[in-house]
Amino acid sequence: MEGLAQAAGHADRAVPLKSYCMGLLLPGERKSVEPMAARLAPDNVRRMHQSLHHVVADAPWSDEEVLRQVRGAVLPAMQKHGPVVCWIVDDTGFPKKGSHSVGVTRQYCGQVGKQDNCRVAVSLSVATWSSSLPIAYSLYVPEVWASDKQRRNQAGVPEEVAFQTKPQIALEQIRAAIKEDVPRGVVVADAGYGMDSKFRCGITELGLGYVLGVQSSTSVWKPGTEPLPPLPRKRMGRPPRLLRRTPTHQPVSAKELARHSRPNRGRR
Repeated sequence: MEGLAQAAGHADRAVPLKSYCMGLLLPGERKSVEPMAARLAPDNVRRMHQSLHHVVADAPWSDEEVLRQVRGAVLPAMQKHGPVVCWIVDDTGFPKKGSHSVGVTRQYCGQVGKQDNCRVAVSLSVATWSSSLPIAYSLYVPEVWASDKQRRNQAGVPEEVAFQTKPQIALEQIRAAIKEDVPRGVVVADAGYGMDSKFRCGITELGLGYVLGVQSSTSVWKPGTEPLPPLPRKRMGRPPRLLRRTPTHQPVSAKELARHSRPNRGRR
């Protein structure tokens, strides 16, 4: 808690931040400011409410710095039980009523397993074989929000916040983790990220391996094959017969490749 208080920056934020964290940890289903203030200071709810609201909504502390402080405390303890083996990219949906909270819109929400009104955060976690720790957390701002100047102004969204896809956000998080020398691991993610070729190429360019989900219809090249260079063409007519592509120089679907690559275990 002392480390988190230091990460908040100014000394005036230390006590409110500690109180806010305590409110999150105490029993109680609702974790918004008002019910937490009632549990923390039942004799002076109004003052506690103002203190908690200020540190959450107005005080200019850095969430990146707080997460960095958490990582510095938790990751060494995790590594005592085993090395980092992977970096997990994922997104989490938070059901939300109304339309005024930044980023809220109708989109897929994992908590309810369907399209619903929610906000979504993209996260990067480091994991050993026995535990994991989120080290980056970013709000996904849908394009319908990013392009709406009126809603942005009303909600106080900074001008520098532009629309980014979830894979773009995740790639930025991965770059930042590499820059800060976080112990490396294989990047793992579901098909929402694996289907983005720029995301895959970006990971490769950073020197990391990956295991990513893809759809069965995704086009892939069989091992040992690759795209041919562009065919030269005459001004008129078809390309020379010897240079025409053959079926062996065509990509196949991921499903077809997996079916033909499966070892023959005999009939069952």
